[in-house]
Amino acid sequence: MKKNKENNTQTCPCESGKSYADCCQPYLEQRSEPDTAEALMRSRYTAFFLRDEAYLRHSWHPDTCPKKIHLGESMRWLGLKIKNTVAGSTNDATGEVEFVARNKSSGRANRLHENSHFGRFNGRWVYIDGNEPR
Repeated sequence: MKKNKENNTQTCPCESGKSYADCCQPYLEQRSEPDTAEALMRSRYTAFFLRDEAYLRHSWHPDTCPKKIHLGESMRWLGLKIKNTVAGSTNDATGEVEFVARNKSSGRANRLHENSHFGRFNGRWVYIDGNEPR
């Protein structure tokens, strides 16, 4: 994680501008659940950044969660940009988040551009699936 020079706290990898403790950490530690689809998207990016397979499984709908989650041991996540959200607020049942996540693997820069689909499962937000934007 990056250090914030102003207050010497760890900034969250999801680039929300908040400290990790005040952003994604409570979700990854499953002390609380994200209240929006965007917050879940950010926490999942952070889980990939930290290679936290347990949280990825927890935040993935059981009907679409793969048996093997590829965390890319040689992959370094470099940044997240949220481009658009549709629904996904505290009172919605579904939501979509369009994002671009940058990473580097084997010396090569990559971009993952996806429209992620989210829904409710047992009252909490979960990732369902995603596709490349048109």
